[in-house]
Amino acid sequence: MVEMKDNMLGLSWHDSAWVPILNPSNVMDYFSERSNPFYDKTCNNEIIKMQRLSSDQLNNMTGLEYVLLHVQDPILYVVRKQHRFSISQVTPLADYYIIAGVVYQAPDLGAVINSRVLSSVHHLQSAFGEAQSFSRYHPSKGYWWDFGDKEPADKKGKPKDKTKEEISSEFQRNRVDVLLGELAKKFPPKFPPPPQPEKIQPVEEMKVDAKVEVKTERPDSQMSNSQPPVARNTKKPPPEKRPRVGS
Repeated sequence: MVEMKDNMLGLSWHDSAWVPILNPSNVMDYFSERSNPFYDKTCNNEIIKMQRLSSDQLNNMTGLEYVLLHVQDPILYVVRKQHRFSISQVTPLADYYIIAGVVYQAPDLGAVINSRVLSSVHHLQSAFGEAQSFSRYHPSKGYWWDFGDKEPADKKGKPKDKTKEEISSEFQRNRVDVLLGELAKKFPPKFPPPPQPEKIQPVEEMKVDAKVEVKTERPDSQMSNSQPPVARNTKKPPPEKRPRVGS
């Protein structure tokens, strides 16, 4: 397990005299200051600095070294700590980023996962503890949840005040009404015309005067001359023949 004194993730370092003049050409000199706790004085960079050699000689050496990995002038610089075995074989050990002149150590993947797991466990424990505070038990009833009018307490254990803050003041509401009125005058809303109802005729006009013809039987005398009456059979039957009685 890493001891707290060996954990450099919580440290930062800066030199106020260098911050105004910091640039990509002197950022490695700034990082190699002896007061910088992230800088190892046994690295090859220190040897080259003591012998006043060019930084290109690092590729021909083996051992611990620091290289400038990324530059986003003037705010961000990334320095990598690595171990060189040959010209083409290196192993990264740590990364450091300089933001506005302040040096931090970038966390590795294990530290990030460890932090996320600890944070998740802490929130789960808090949730279980709060849920357990609402559980009740009685021998005759068993277990049940009691979410009564329990006032939430703050970190100091004092119940929070139930008074609700006013959403907006009267001045704010009036001012908003004035602004909305001015905007409505400048840009009047265009409402679509309401649909016109179909013209419905009144009930009296819809009634049609229908003439009802009533057929009544009229006597023959009232029939018009143009329609002569039907001829009736006026022939009398022949007289009956009676037998003659002899004298």
